Amino acid sequence: MSRIQQTLDNLKKQNRKGLIPFITAGFPEPKLTVSLMHALVEGGADIIELGVPFSDPMADGPVIQHASEVALARGMTLEKVLDIVEAFRKRDALTPVVLMGYANPIERMGTDVFVRKAATKGVDGVLVVDYPPEEATDFAARLRDAGMDMIFLLAPTSTDERIRKVGRIAGGYLYYVSLKGVTGSGNLDIGEVTSRIEKIRKYVTIPVGVGFGIRDAATARALGSVADAVVIGSRIIQELEKTAPEKAVDAVRAFIADIRKALDE
Repeated sequence: MSRIQQTLDNLKKQNRKGLIPFITAGFPEPKLTVSLMHALVEGGADIIELGVPFSDPMADGPVIQHASEVALARGMTLEKVLDIVEAFRKRDALTPVVLMGYANPIERMGTDVFVRKAATKGVDGVLVVDYPPEEATDFAARLRDAGMDMIFLLAPTSTDERIRKVGRIAGGYLYYVSLKGVTGSGNLDIGEVTSRIEKIRKYVTIPVGVGFGIRDAATARALGSVADAVVIGSRIIQELEKTAPEKAVDAVRAFIADIRKALDE
């Protein structure tokens, strides 16, 4: 059983919801990323999604796009992201870390090399936005053999057949995109999300996390009532954008603590 599965199983036994924050590796400064990851855990995060910066992040809105641009300009690479995970593991051997990104950096490194290095450095899951389930069966199997989960996105437009395909090879949790659009979009319809999650549960047995459009504690609490976990990313990046680097760690810890409190109420 992976660390992700253990974490979500334990939360279910406690009748609690998972909190999965996202930050972009290398933003606002590469030297801050490990400290920010620890601050997320201290604030109440259960799993961390660590964004791998990419030059053409098609699923991301302007906020995370900008974070990727800054991180790339400051020298962030996939190899360095893996080193960040390794550094995080020196103090934290329990909190699952999921790498979220795109196929190009993995393909350039080589999928076999990536799987080996990711497992060695302490990665628990991988979410590759542009790997459709039809083309990811072998990659998912290699991750699974190395003790890692392959996590997939499902959208409001996902067909029953696609949900079935994803359910057959996905591990850890499913990431349901709560609205049509890119990360950070608005117009979240809680009722629509509820009905879609009910449909997804007909085809899959692993936990369902919801992300895209979660901007505050109230929204997180509302979605937490119907999902197993909530994912929040763009709002954290915005918090980092408006905060001086020397205050970033404290600001992120406090923000996540508010979300955690809301989920637990």
